[in-house]
Amino acid sequence: FPIRAVDPDQAELNLARYLALEKEIGEEPQNRFKIKAHLPFPWMWDIIRNKNILDSVEDIIGPDILCWGSSFFTKNAHDTRFVSWHQDATYWGLSKPDVVTAWIALSPATVESGCMKVVPGSHKWSQVAHRDTLNEHNLLTRGQELAVDVDEDTAIYMPLQPGEVSLHHVLMAHASTANTTHDRRVGFAIRYVRPDVSQEKAEKDSAWLVRGEDRFGNFIHETPPEGDMDEAALAEHHRILKLRQGVLYDGVQGKPAHISDLGAAE
Repeated sequence: FPIRAVDPDQAELNLARYLALEKEIGEEPQNRFKIKAHLPFPWMWDIIRNKNILDSVEDIIGPDILCWGSSFFTKNAHDTRFVSWHQDATYWGLSKPDVVTAWIALSPATVESGCMKVVPGSHKWSQVAHRDTLNEHNLLTRGQELAVDVDEDTAIYMPLQPGEVSLHHVLMAHASTANTTHDRRVGFAIRYVRPDVSQEKAEKDSAWLVRGEDRFGNFIHETPPEGDMDEAALAEHHRILKLRQGVLYDGVQGKPAHISDLGAAE
């Protein structure tokens, strides 16, 4: 980080589209569209297939790339919500860690507004045990957190300006704090996988082939919607949301108060 994905003007347009969507649906888009947020919206597909992002991802996982997921992460001004220390791989049900997340800032993500922080080198850790907290202020599905102490002195913050991207591995220990500023922090996380990765906890998971070839066929291939909130795209989003939540909530006792049956999940 940082990697420049789009220029400031395009970043401003992407934020305006996000705000317009929020106004249209009357709630934070991350509540309704946190899993596979891109499925019903052509402008999000444009972000996911951005050449600068894909070139960087290709350097890491190779020329054959699937987009497995996308999620909004929003913290409003003076928002107490946070993300605890965790590894993404813990509850995703994927067969191997050949996964990279591109986190693109739609608004400034600063230390004060709660940008992401990571433990350098933790992508080489094995899978670490987690515990569920179900904390209503935690943006994660289960309020999950590492069941080991993290030395905060080793953490590095990853601030981003609008249109910039950071990349992190699926096993990277990362977190973020509350937003203490007067401005919103809006981010869009895109999950890219190699085609030889598969879903081990559910059938008929889906992904979008954004570059190269898929010689494995482990996922149903997604296709762009005809337009915003396209009926077919919304139906597929509903299907995959139920599937993914079945994977993410496997074994958890209850749900955080802020998450509905078809609400947010990380």
